[in-house]
Formats: sequence, structure tokens, C-alpha cells
Amino acid sequence: MERKQESGFKEKVYDIIFEADTPWGKFFDVSLLIIILLSVLVVMLETVGPIQERYQNLFFVLEWVFTIIFTIEYILRLYCVYKPMKYATSFFGIVDLLAILPTYLSLFIYGTHYLVVIRALRLLRVFRIFKLGHFIKESKIITDALKASRAKITVFLFSVLLLVVIIGSIMYLIEGGQPESGFSSIPRSVYWAIVTLTTVGYGDIAPQTEIGQFFAAVVMIMGYAIIAVPTGIVSAEMVQSARAEALNTHCCQHCSREGHDNDAKFCKYCGAELRWAMEDETLPS
Repeated sequence: MERKQESGFKEKVYDIIFEADTPWGKFFDVSLLIIILLSVLVVMLETVGPIQERYQNLFFVLEWVFTIIFTIEYILRLYCVYKPMKYATSFFGIVDLLAILPTYLSLFIYGTHYLVVIRALRLLRVFRIFKLGHFIKESKIITDALKASRAKITVFLFSVLLLVVIIGSIMYLIEGGQPESGFSSIPRSVYWAIVTLTTVGYGDIAPQTEIGQFFAAVVMIMGYAIIAVPTGIVSAEMVQSARAEALNTHCCQHCSREGHDNDAKFCKYCGAELRWAMEDETLPS
């Protein structure tokens, strides 16, 4: 009986913390987002000298209040999932842990509490809180496209690396005799080539000779074509990765991952039977 009561309590805690479909689940997640925003705001204000001097004690108290709240939440997340280590090593599990560690580390290492701004990453939960399943689907398309195009992007970046070395070497030969131009070495010239080819253009180094200026103009125009290449690669993969199936925000209680199809019976990541799918089957038709 006690085991059943504990299991029932775990299920309730799980529904509140991980599911956004219930009123309590949405209330919990929205409240959590507000607390995250406030905690990040406190850390940012702490870096403003006059404000920090005036409200130093208040900031200290608020920081520990937020940390205790996030610690309790993290422990509850580990408690209600079937495989705590699976969640602890997941993306959000690591982010949740990093959100509380800096404050505790600040007891031993000064200044580490400022790292709690990493809590802003937890705002990514907004996608599931407000049932933005469409955005979950689109984010998966982008992720799949980036994974599929990583080999092409790697070859492209290697080619660009060779190109900037060649361009930097040529510019050094052209402008190397002009100390005032700033092309004092090949590495310095390669830096200029990267800045120019990517159309950033800091202007700290500029060619002085007419030949150098003409060559720089060619590199600038070439930069537009260089930028277009990775965009085209990823866009092509995104078109191929686009799928029509609808995704939802339900979490698998075994691996804590979401983004399953609406008609899914088993988790696409760990293969476990989905609890919310079993509940749907037990409902009267």
C-alpha cells in the first residue's frame, strides 16, 4: 500500500513538473519561468556598481532564495523520473545542475556566483510550456539539417581556412613593405583576410598601395559569395528534413525527452512505452 501511495505521489509530481498540459503543470512551469527571469535579473543588476552597493544584502538573500528553490526543483525532477541518471546527464538536466552549482561554489571561490546567468538557458522550456509544438518541430528540422550538413560545412570551413592563408600571404607580399599599413607579418595579414572575407571590416588594418586596395576590393566582393555557401547548404538540408507529422510536448518518464508524434506508443529515443499513450488507450472511446 505504501509503495502504491509513493508511486502515485511520484506520478503526481511528474505530471506537475514535466507535463505542461495540466493546469498545475502549466502553473508550475510559468512560475518557474518568472523565477528564472528574476534570478537572472538579480545577477545582472549585481554587476551595476551603484545598485550593487545599495542593495547588496537584498541581492545576497534573493540569490540564496532562488538557489534553494532551484535545488528543491532539481531534486524533485530526479525523484519523479524512472531513471534519474538519464535525466541528470540530459541537456536540461545539466543546465539545471549548472544553474545551482555557481552559488554553492561561491562559498569557496569568489565571483563564481555570476555564472548563474546560465539559468537563462532554462527559458528554452518556454517552447513546451506554451504548447508551441510547431516550434518544437521546426527546431528539430533545423537540428537535423545542421547534423546532415556538418560534413559539407567542415569541408567548406577547411577550404575557407586555406583561402584566407593564401589571401593573407599575397597581401603580405603586396603591403609588407609598408609598415604603416599594419601588415607586419603573415599571421597579421591572415587576420585581415578573415575580417575582410567575412565582411566584418574592423578597419584596424587597411592596405595603403593601389594594388593592395584593388586586391582588398576583390576579397570583399568574394566575401558575399563565401557567406552564401553555408546558407545554401543548410537550406537545402532543411528542405529535405522538413516533415509533416505533428509533435507534442509530452515527456518520456524514462529518458525525459520530448518531441514525440501524437500517435506514438513508444519513446523514439529509448524505446520505453509512453505513459501518456497508455493512459489514452484506457480512456473510453
